Amino acid sequence: MTCVKFCGLSRSEDIAAVNILNPDYAGFVFWEKSRRYVAPETAKMLSDDLNPDIVPVGVFLDSDLNRIIDIANTGCIRTVQLHGSESERFVRETRDATGMPVIRAFRIATRNDLEKAISTEADLMMLDGGIGEGRAFDWTLLEDVKRPYILAGGLNPDNVKEAIERLHPFGVDVSSGIETDGIKDQDKMKRFMEAVDSARHPYGGA
Repeated sequence: MTCVKFCGLSRSEDIAAVNILNPDYAGFVFWEKSRRYVAPETAKMLSDDLNPDIVPVGVFLDSDLNRIIDIANTGCIRTVQLHGSESERFVRETRDATGMPVIRAFRIATRNDLEKAISTEADLMMLDGGIGEGRAFDWTLLEDVKRPYILAGGLNPDNVKEAIERLHPFGVDVSSGIETDGIKDQDKMKRFMEAVDSARHPYGGA
C-alpha cells in the first residue's frame, strides 16, 4: 500500500491537520535557505505534538554531519532525508551516527540519474524533479524500476491518483502541491489523502 509523506510542515496548524489525516511521514526542513525551514527547537515542539504513528523526517541538504547528529539527538526526528549532493559514504556515516534509516533524494532528468539512484546504499530512495519546487519530471523513466521508491515532484490532489495507479511507488511525497500562497492548505491536504485512498482502494474496499 502506497505510503504518504507530507513535507515542509512548519506550524502547529499543519500538525493538527496531519494528525487528523494520518499520513505515514511528516517532513521538517532543516535547510536554512528554504522558505519552509524550521529551527530545531520549533521542529521538536511540532514533533512532540505529532501522532506517534506518524514518522517525523528531518530533511537536510548538504549539511554538516555533526548538525544532523545534533538535531537527531533532540528526538524530533526518526528518519533522515538527504536531499543534496551527499556521497554514498555520507549516507553510511549518517546511518551509523544517528542509528536512523536514511532516505536519499535524487533529482531525475535522465536515465543516468535514475541508475545512480537505484544504486544508492540508502534505506530508501526518493525520486524528485527538483528541491521542493514542485517540479515534475518524465514519469516514463520510472516504468521499469523494480526497487521501492518515494515519488516526489509536482504531485498534487489532481494527479497523485494517476501517479499511484500508473507507477505503484512505495510512497508519494508532497509539499507545494498541498499549499496555497506558500502555506499548507488543509483542504488540499485532505483532498490529497482522499485521492491516495481512492488509488489504494479503487473499488471502495478495505
